[in-house]
Amino acid sequence: MTTLEAMVQSGRVQENVRLGPFTTYKSGGPARYLIEASEPGDLELLAASGALGELPVLILGRGSNLVVSDAGFEGLVIRLGPAFGVVAVEGTVVTAGGSAPLAQVARTSVESSLTGLEFFVGVPGSVGGAVRQNAGCFGTETRDPLIDASVIDLREGTTRKLGPEDLEMSYRHSNLESTQVVVGATFQAAPGDSEAGRAELRRITRWRRDNQPGGTFNAGSVFKNPAGATAGEIIDSLGLKGMRVGDVAVSAKHANFFVAGNGATSDDIRRLVSAVKDRVFEETGTILEPEIQFVGFEDDH
Repeated sequence: MTTLEAMVQSGRVQENVRLGPFTTYKSGGPARYLIEASEPGDLELLAASGALGELPVLILGRGSNLVVSDAGFEGLVIRLGPAFGVVAVEGTVVTAGGSAPLAQVARTSVESSLTGLEFFVGVPGSVGGAVRQNAGCFGTETRDPLIDASVIDLREGTTRKLGPEDLEMSYRHSNLESTQVVVGATFQAAPGDSEAGRAELRRITRWRRDNQPGGTFNAGSVFKNPAGATAGEIIDSLGLKGMRVGDVAVSAKHANFFVAGNGATSDDIRRLVSAVKDRVFEETGTILEPEIQFVGFEDDH
């Protein structure tokens, strides 16, 4: 019996867990294995056990930029439990667990009379995902206020604090690998005014409501913005709003958002992303790079 099989028998690891409900698109097949870590010790134990072997690993946060294949993911999925969702403030430093929603980080900082983290209310993800992808909006990125991130390496069994330069953070990028788990991060805020902060949160939330599709299944921005332009403007300029594959369409409200209906499959999403990417290249010569992550598919995007 392998170490992983023993962990399954002990109940520490689940088998064949459908991943769709954990993503904002709500589509996708099952994970071969899934473990929910309740504390850092669970991840350290997993690392020490050698159970990973050559299995592919997926760190699953709030699933807001993820499309899982309809066939599922033949590897190990790791989710951080509620204990990793705590947000705390000491002076002007905000500490948050890897699974903490970014909106919670923004609101906690504002209620503590701090400023500088309000932009997080416009990013529908978790702290771990924000560090991994250097998420951002309204001209501010995660790397800007980030002091450091606590990262557990499941292959090496080490825990380190890494700053933005260590992580080589750039536009929607860090050097984190799939087996490196962001269990927490600290951010530098500045003294502010709570009422002004609340007004800023309302402004950002209102802008999102007015300019982005709501009440639908989507994964936020589909493509990264190329240099000197925005992906949404390019797609819109080609008249692709409303373009559809199956039950997935380019949003009529914002062309860099693809919205799905209840009957949508992950393959529908993948094919629409490919079709839009191909049209943009054919007509403009611009190569759009997906911001969302595709998992379990045979081909990359």
